[in-house]
Amino acid sequence: MQTTDIGAKEEGKIWQRKPAPSSVVIRSLAGHRSKTARFLHVAFDVTGESFLAGDHHGNIYVFDLSRNRFKLVQKTGQACTALAFGLRRTTEYLVALADYSIKCFDKGTYTKQLVSWMRGHDGAVSSISVHGSGRYAITTSADTAQLWDLETFQRKRKLSVQRAVGIQKVFFLPLSNTILSCFSDDSIFAWDSDTLQCKHQLPVPEEGSRPRYRAFAVSRDGRLLAAGGRSSVVHLWCLDNWQLLKAVQMPPKVRTVRQLEFVSDSFDRGSSQILGVLSQDGIVQFINIQTLKLLFEVGSPHNGITSVAIGPNGRHVVGVMESGGLNVYSVQALTQHVNKPPAPLVKVVTESDRTAKVRSAAGRGPVRTSSHTVHPRSLRPLAVSAPEDKENELPDELNKKRLQKLLKTFGEYPAKYRMFIWRSLLQLPENFSAFSSLTDKGQRLQPYTHTTARTQLTREVMVLSALAHWSAIFGETDYLPLLAFPFVKLFHNNPLICFEVVATVIVNWCQHWFEYFPNPPLNVLSVAENVLAHHDKELLQHLVNCGVTSQVYAWPLLETLFSEALTRDEWLKLFDNVFSNHPSFLLMAVVAYVTCSRAPLLLCTQREDFEYFFHHRNNLDIDALIKETYRFMESTPAELHPRSTLDDFEPLTKGLYPVFNKYPTFIVEYYSQERDRIRREEAEYLRERQQVQELQAEAVRRQAEDEAWHVQQELLREAEEQRRRTLQEEEARLTQQRVRLTAMKRELKAKELQLMDATRRRFLQHQQEQKRAELRRLDDEIRRKMSLRQEETAAAVQELEVRQMELEAQRRLFEQELAKEQDRVVHDITGEMNVRHHLAEVSELTFQQRLRAEPDLSLATKKVSLVSYHTNSRDKLHSRGSYILNVVGFHVHLDGVFRFHMNLDSQERQLMQDIRDLRLKLAARAKNAMPLSSASVRAAQGTVPSVGQEPSRQCGLDL
Repeated sequence: MQTTDIGAKEEGKIWQRKPAPSSVVIRSLAGHRSKTARFLHVAFDVTGESFLAGDHHGNIYVFDLSRNRFKLVQKTGQACTALAFGLRRTTEYLVALADYSIKCFDKGTYTKQLVSWMRGHDGAVSSISVHGSGRYAITTSADTAQLWDLETFQRKRKLSVQRAVGIQKVFFLPLSNTILSCFSDDSIFAWDSDTLQCKHQLPVPEEGSRPRYRAFAVSRDGRLLAAGGRSSVVHLWCLDNWQLLKAVQMPPKVRTVRQLEFVSDSFDRGSSQILGVLSQDGIVQFINIQTLKLLFEVGSPHNGITSVAIGPNGRHVVGVMESGGLNVYSVQALTQHVNKPPAPLVKVVTESDRTAKVRSAAGRGPVRTSSHTVHPRSLRPLAVSAPEDKENELPDELNKKRLQKLLKTFGEYPAKYRMFIWRSLLQLPENFSAFSSLTDKGQRLQPYTHTTARTQLTREVMVLSALAHWSAIFGETDYLPLLAFPFVKLFHNNPLICFEVVATVIVNWCQHWFEYFPNPPLNVLSVAENVLAHHDKELLQHLVNCGVTSQVYAWPLLETLFSEALTRDEWLKLFDNVFSNHPSFLLMAVVAYVTCSRAPLLLCTQREDFEYFFHHRNNLDIDALIKETYRFMESTPAELHPRSTLDDFEPLTKGLYPVFNKYPTFIVEYYSQERDRIRREEAEYLRERQQVQELQAEAVRRQAEDEAWHVQQELLREAEEQRRRTLQEEEARLTQQRVRLTAMKRELKAKELQLMDATRRRFLQHQQEQKRAELRRLDDEIRRKMSLRQEETAAAVQELEVRQMELEAQRRLFEQELAKEQDRVVHDITGEMNVRHHLAEVSELTFQQRLRAEPDLSLATKKVSLVSYHTNSRDKLHSRGSYILNVVGFHVHLDGVFRFHMNLDSQERQLMQDIRDLRLKLAARAKNAMPLSSASVRAAQGTVPSVGQEPSRQCGLDL
């Protein structure tokens, strides 16, 4: 036993040295950060050579047992509750997490990418079942089961139940489209996965106590269901007739069945005769459900197994231990240590006594394994007379002589162990590394394959490619697919075994076949013809007379290995004898086939009839053929016997396959060179054909254009001819010549003009489109600017209105102040004028009085004084008018300034004109004024402007 601690490593080797074949526990693995991490679940892939394991930290590991490697492929961050492999894309896997979701990851990418994330469960997912095609998956929790499409990762259906009736498990049956649903009330239903219609319901066993199913397992062929639970009884159901087959009573120490798993066998055709039962004590017991014997057990009470997984190929068992580690066991090592017969477990179940109890004999049961070592005891074969029990002895003491005796007794090997016996007889080395190196070189497809099934075609191509890489001759052999076809059908699940069987057959039973390549093996056919001549000269003479050679009656049987002439069962029976005898047995079988068909062959006379006969199945007794072959093997003289030509059986070497060079290498090299030359010529031909096709397409296009142009020209020519017929003959000839010249010119320039016209139209259209786009852009810009200008104008108008209102208010304020100022000035002037009028009146009175007082003055003196007086009065009056005009001009000027600020140009000009007119009027009146009399002065003194009147106009009227 070896122990490997993963620790913090993300990848590495599982074991450091190759484990011994007798070792039961291959290795013990501790989780990531081994002190705290515990593995929870494991799941194998479809090959059984690698498995997934998840710990409670969310780390997902892939363990490859064939390559001795492990790798950390994902870190989910939370504990997983279920794992599943087997999707259509082999690198993808499903992980159910503690948050009730299911994630699909791809382990084949370096990015470890998340492919999909599926949600929908309200509880922890306890199991994941994937359909055999990898297209669908069923996830099960305590209250629901959901069917998912793994192509779209969408939920198709959901099964919900009441809380009182919980779901135990829902899963697909292998090799069918049936779904089994198991509930906590022990009811089991079968559904059709396509229509989701209920097909069957298993009856609940009425005898005994309630079984309370909790664990279920199905055999690989989907025909047997094992169910167990909180009792010591395991029920076996036959799913062919949906009836209870038997009930197995486990020993008293088994109180609860926690898990059930079938162990597959490569030679049981999926019937899975071994059942593993995990009980509450953490020990897995493996029993044979047919003989009801305990074979071995693994686990121990102090470090029990919490869950177990068994590979589909039945080679390895992985147990998740209570300590959190993984124990990986080799089933082959476990079965090799079975050396003592245990006490019978159960007795045959009858209708009267359905339950059979399991009783272990004291001191005769198998020894339990500990957490580190496993030492199960083996069973001794019982002395029974049935052929099946005899076959059970084969793995212990297998030798060729015993097999030949068994073959002579029964005529063939048991179908159950035939493949195993063949592998033992052929001594296959199973060189996995060498075969992998051959398959890694790529595929070399053969020109002809004998199968139409896609899976078989893929396997056949793989095997043929490996043979072609092993030896170059097999890449040139046309009949190799026919020779390998029956073995591909038999070993379609194991290409390694298929390759080694075909290689062994070629090395031993196809000796000297390739010496005359590419022709049939004339030397081997001549040996068969000599044997036929010895045993049946009449038949050989008939074949010679009909022109039928050994290439017609012997070679079709050899190149197909009788696969075209025999049925499957007949072929298997024949090759049981071929592999058990000397390689010359195959040639003898060919001769025996011809002699056994003597009667119909003598009736044939045409070569086509013989060819048809040896390429199709005929009514032939295979037992008589084999018997006749043995007779030929014994009665043929040594000088004619093929044994003298063919060597004894030589198995393939281990490690590397032997070199196969028994063929004319120069011919194979010539064929290879010719194939390369043909491949190059084919590529050149394909290139030239492509060019021709392109030229043809161009010619067709041009022809279509020419036809269209000719149609148009024909119309023009007809119109021109119609006009020419009205002219004279000479003018018609001249016109015709001109038309022909014109037609020639048009023919030369038509395409150029058409191209230029089309280019011009496209250019004009492009320019128009550009101008339209530019106009649209300008229109948009104008509309935008207009809207912006309108907004600005509206804002300016509003601002002007506000400004006008402010100016109007200022104008009114100025008018009020001006009116007040005018009133004050008028009042002052009026007062002054009154004072001056009064002074003038006083002066006049004084002057009059003085004149009266001085009567003695002469008249001239009085006139002079009067004139002086009037002159002074006029000067005073002029000074008063000038003063008044100055005052009035000042006020008018103020009024003009005020109106100038009103931003009204017309009114301003009008006001200025009015002021100028007023000034001119006042100046003219001042110039034209005459000396006033005293009456005028009094009238002037008595005229006073009223308050509120306009001073300038009032003064002007007074003046």
